[in-house]
Amino acid sequence: MTSKSNSKYLEAGVDIDKGNAFIDNIKDMVKSTHQRGVVNEIGGFSSLFSLDKDAYENPILVSSTDGVGTKLAVAHLCNKHDTIGIDLVAMCVNDIIVSGAKPLFFLDYLSIGSLDLDIATDVVKGIAEGCKLAGCSLVGGETAEMPGLYQGDDYDLAGFVTGIVDRDLIVDGMDVKPGNTIIGLRSNGLHSNGYSLVRKICFSDHDYQIDDYLDVLDCTLGEELLKPTRIYVQSVLNVLKNYKINGMIHNTGGGFYDNIPRVLPPNARARINSGAWAPPAIFPFLAEKGEVTQNEMFRTFNMGIGFICIVDNQLTDDIMHHFSAVGEHPYIIGEIETREESEPAVQID
Repeated sequence: MTSKSNSKYLEAGVDIDKGNAFIDNIKDMVKSTHQRGVVNEIGGFSSLFSLDKDAYENPILVSSTDGVGTKLAVAHLCNKHDTIGIDLVAMCVNDIIVSGAKPLFFLDYLSIGSLDLDIATDVVKGIAEGCKLAGCSLVGGETAEMPGLYQGDDYDLAGFVTGIVDRDLIVDGMDVKPGNTIIGLRSNGLHSNGYSLVRKICFSDHDYQIDDYLDVLDCTLGEELLKPTRIYVQSVLNVLKNYKINGMIHNTGGGFYDNIPRVLPPNARARINSGAWAPPAIFPFLAEKGEVTQNEMFRTFNMGIGFICIVDNQLTDDIMHHFSAVGEHPYIIGEIETREESEPAVQID
């Protein structure tokens, strides 16, 4: 066995022993997320998961992958890495519940210039917390030191989730029709989109510092920018047990204008009443400081609405009450109308 002091690989910037120590650091965190279905422990070449076939008549697997973009740069500025993993899980699991799927298991990929045990452990701590909030198991991942490609402790993240839904219960937007109500669920703020513009406005166009306390935000700029993406899994699945939802949207990059049309039939358009809710203070702050138009704000950011459900009008009150009962802040933000060919798919008033 080559000693650490004589390792040519270590001289090249890759520390195998530190990688092994990292696995030891996170084993208990990972195991704490395991639910029924996980077959093997962390450390193997692959992860095994057993499906509960008796719970589904015609099971369909649903998968998604995503990252957190340049929000990572804010985590570095704040030297705080224990919540960015929640964002990673949220961006993936919120995508698959759009189909009505229950998340089963999650894997992560962490690439870093030089492995910092504290940073990497904090990242996985957040991922484990996100998995608990989503009710899924963290079953594996990959950590790769890449000196020369990433500098120092710079890192990037990617996440991968697999879920399950009965074929007959898939939510695909096919039942969306004029007269439906559009319900929006409040976001925690920016979530994980638009950070390249946010950083330009705050740190390039203006000389804000990450630890500046801003009265308008009632917190420091860093605290606001690192608020984790809200995970809507348990709330949405709870409502789906009791009510039919015709279409759902995870309101991420592309905002209202690009995400809502993905579930609309050709003859329908969404009319959004922008006065139906008050966006968190970060959004008018960015619009003013960056001189960003309303149109661009609604296409870049979630504007305080992180998840959208389209429901039959007669179910609106019951579904609103149910979302409130499970801890969400729902708003009736619009309705589905008949669309003429020349009209846009989304109209924001």
